[in-house]
Amino acid sequence: MKLIFISGPSGSGKTTLSNQIIKKNKNGFVLSTDNYYKTGLISKFLSKFVEGFFDRRISFNYKLFKKDFDFIYENGISVHDRYYNFEKKTIQNIFNETNNISFLVVEGIFAKEFSNTLNKKNYYFLELKTKKNDCMKRVVQRDYKERGKDKKQAENDFLKSWEIYYEKFKPISIKNNTNEFIIRNNSDVDEILKKLFN
Repeated sequence: MKLIFISGPSGSGKTTLSNQIIKKNKNGFVLSTDNYYKTGLISKFLSKFVEGFFDRRISFNYKLFKKDFDFIYENGISVHDRYYNFEKKTIQNIFNETNNISFLVVEGIFAKEFSNTLNKKNYYFLELKTKKNDCMKRVVQRDYKERGKDKKQAENDFLKSWEIYYEKFKPISIKNNTNEFIIRNNSDVDEILKKLFN
């Protein structure tokens, strides 16, 4: 199975790119790390008191994500979709069987960290380098509509998430068995997709 990891700071266009890939190529499936945050009282408590909680590794349910990833990779099928509710801090599981999966896209701010745990698998790694102001505009609009934040809170949270994203990846290098691509604009996307699927 072909593996494609998409990483970038919040608002850089990871979900949009994932959808582009799925629309242009058959038999793909997307796993978004945004749907695998921890739930329950601890998550509710920590998200109030830990600055940038949702951008830090402690918020990510690695065990659940790896379980779903391994099942899809080994069997070529997915039996459900997961959706994280940021206001309720819960994960909704929806039965939705998808068969004959030939490529898997993993996207999200934790995609790079997870890709570095795959010791013997070859994969493509796409890093989005979107301008900071463009990212902020997208995040503020999204957080207002989907996460119940006002503009000021959304902007402050974005600035913190930007800082955390680039700080935590300074020491992380992509493995030698990886095909890595940097995406700065739409023309880059077209060229890279040709390399991935032709």
